[in-house]
Amino acid sequence: MTESNLVLLTEIQGRWQADIIKGYLALNGIDSHLAQEAIGQLIPTNLDIFGRVEIFVVKEDLDTAQKLMETYFENSETE
Repeated sequence: MTESNLVLLTEIQGRWQADIIKGYLALNGIDSHLAQEAIGQLIPTNLDIFGRVEIFVVKEDLDTAQKLMETYFENSETE
């Protein structure tokens, strides 16, 4: 997975949820990369931009990853 081949899948507020989504994608065969402001990695926070985590996937996996994200959020809303 090269950086030039990555596209933004979504932004999540909070590293803990981004880690869960990363695991969910991995279970479905999709590699992902998380990016977060450095201060947000050092001090766990969900505040403003410091808690925002961007999730990137390979361009070829984007459609599948988007469908998985729809399913993930639909299921999490019903719980």
